Amino acid sequence: MKKLLFAVGCQDLYGEEVIKKVTDDGKRIGAFLDGRIKDVVSIEFRSTILSSDQVVRLMNEANADEDCVGLILWMHTFSPAKMWIKGLQILHKPLLHLHTQSNERIPYSDIDMDFMNLNQSAHGDREFAFILKRLGIKHKTVCGFYQHESVVSEIREFAEVALAIDYSKNLNAACFGNNMREVAVTDGDRVQSQIDFGWEANYYGIGDLVDLISQTTESETDAKLKEYSLKYQFSTDRLESVREQAKYDVALHKFIKKNHISAFTDTFQDLHGLRQLPGLAVQNLMGEGIGFGPEGDYKTACLSAVLMKMSEKRDGGTGFIEDYTYDLTQNQELELGSHMLEVSPKLASDKPRIEVHPLSIGGKEAPARLVFNGIQGKGIQVTMIDLGSSFRLIAMEIELIKAKDMPKLPVARLMWKILPSFREGTEFWLENGGGHHSVISNCLTLDDIRLFAKLTNTDLVVLPSNLKN
Repeated sequence: MKKLLFAVGCQDLYGEEVIKKVTDDGKRIGAFLDGRIKDVVSIEFRSTILSSDQVVRLMNEANADEDCVGLILWMHTFSPAKMWIKGLQILHKPLLHLHTQSNERIPYSDIDMDFMNLNQSAHGDREFAFILKRLGIKHKTVCGFYQHESVVSEIREFAEVALAIDYSKNLNAACFGNNMREVAVTDGDRVQSQIDFGWEANYYGIGDLVDLISQTTESETDAKLKEYSLKYQFSTDRLESVREQAKYDVALHKFIKKNHISAFTDTFQDLHGLRQLPGLAVQNLMGEGIGFGPEGDYKTACLSAVLMKMSEKRDGGTGFIEDYTYDLTQNQELELGSHMLEVSPKLASDKPRIEVHPLSIGGKEAPARLVFNGIQGKGIQVTMIDLGSSFRLIAMEIELIKAKDMPKLPVARLMWKILPSFREGTEFWLENGGGHHSVISNCLTLDDIRLFAKLTNTDLVVLPSNLKN
């Protein structure tokens, strides 16, 4: 299981009795927090830090441990911050600075200097915070009594974001074909994205997948159809078209497992050897947490995989979407998000239906796909663009609403209001270069995106009216 390492800062001036008490408190607090967020990651107490050498050993351990996704550090007493410099300079994992106390209340009638020396986080954490700022260490700060729900909630959020960053650093993406011809915003610098986020996005010929499809057995296809019958509603009698997608699904699973793939792209301009554009197969994989970007959009494929990982333990849906068309009724403007096939069933509000309809693009057979109406509730929309000098995340809040009746539109459909208004939100998106491919979620928040951007040192613009003071 993935974990966060927890250590407590102190010094040796106060004697063995104080050091033992600091260690005992650290173990107790670590165990409490572990019990509260162990469904996400475990929290393991490591040590009471008294010297620069101990700091370096802790950071080396964190860096070398593949299961460690980050650190939680707390200064129980005063901990001279110069001893933290060498270690912090070599740390490559996300850091949370926990500003808390072992005691919730001051014992007013009994407090003395011994108590003050032991319980001086207000003093020690300010020393530590200064050196983090001086070194430019990107981190999250959480303040308050460790048992309070607000504190636990923020630590949980950090754990989920740290887990997603760890996932990001080990993410392999397969690009079947190249970027859609002449399209700009979906393209990007794959070398720089590997440097910045760890994404290894590499080209694979569509023939690699076609070969696996041709090797798919009837029994494998039958098993996939049985899986579909449990997860989705069959609303077609064109079973051969569904079987074709089932073969693609089986082949993609084999390819993903063999090549350790977490996200992939395809393009309707490179379908040589395929009878259909992959639709149902891709949707089913997205429902299992595999990232996807159409038309060669590797950035959206990888971003969707990372944000799905971030929201894995939350109720709600997260997945790829495309901005399609508007209802511009004055003061009641709505946006319709969809795609010609590939929208994740994680974004469905009802049980998806398997249907087969012609597709006017790609020049192939009518593909099977999942048709459904989308999730509802407050949510966010996030996209990533490559500005040449840097990557940029653009994010804003939306309100997902019940989709209107569209009987002649056989695709997955999501509808939302852009917040705080259509004009403000859309102008913000366009003026900042926001693309037409993005990730929608009704369980992630702007705070999650802010923290991810901060810890990965990524440029982020958020709709100004949603910025916190």
